[in-house]
Amino acid sequence: MLEKIERRLVAAAEAVVRSPSTGDAHTVAAAAMDANGDIYSGVNVFHFTGGPCAELVVIGSAAAANAPPLITIVAVGDGDRGVIAPCGRCRQVMLDLHPDVFVIVPTGDGQLAAKPVRELLPFGYVARTGSTAPRVVYFHPRHYDTISSGLKTATVRFQDSVQTGPAVFVFDDGESIRRLDAVVEKVESRRLDHLTEEDAHHEAAARQRRPARRHQNPVPHAGRRGRGRRRYVPADSNIGPRPPTLGRATLQP
Repeated sequence: MLEKIERRLVAAAEAVVRSPSTGDAHTVAAAAMDANGDIYSGVNVFHFTGGPCAELVVIGSAAAANAPPLITIVAVGDGDRGVIAPCGRCRQVMLDLHPDVFVIVPTGDGQLAAKPVRELLPFGYVARTGSTAPRVVYFHPRHYDTISSGLKTATVRFQDSVQTGPAVFVFDDGESIRRLDAVVEKVESRRLDHLTEEDAHHEAAARQRRPARRHQNPVPHAGRRGRGRRRYVPADSNIGPRPPTLGRATLQP
């Protein structure tokens, strides 16, 4: 099931594809949302010599607007075809240019779901000249204040491709988007059964801002985009201000 903000994105694409001005050369519309919550739309260009898919047109439109990284994208077919999954070329382009984007796709049971593009292209080729844009790291919205204030300076992730370098932290409550520009300073990999309570409660230890709270669960737990089903499975551990940083990623807002 989609969140309200994702349903709004689908509605934006549907409105474009139903427009009388689209014509026979434009049979698919796409809409994408960036890390600010702004929406971009576009249509495919069908021609016997070839032409871009709607998803690629939207990616170009967002780039022309100097948009931050895209976080969600969807394509809708004309003739009441509804949401359609991206083709292989579009999946590869998304993976290379917006590796943290979620793609809204039909699940086969009449429902829609937002899936990480990595899941739509397993074992995919990763271009050496991929995106140079900041990576997106998703957090439950309840962490916004502690990260922006510098109290939370690390996080524990499960199956999340966090990398060091510039990042955009996205806080999605299902209805609106908030973001923080950030830096991921360090990333450590550990087996799940090797995580300790210290890992889970490593709350800005370098700054010794406050003691760990013993009631916090040391096991990674789900959040919103994460809303349990999406972008990340974090455990309370450390993150904080400068730009936020990440590791057991260390964060800097």
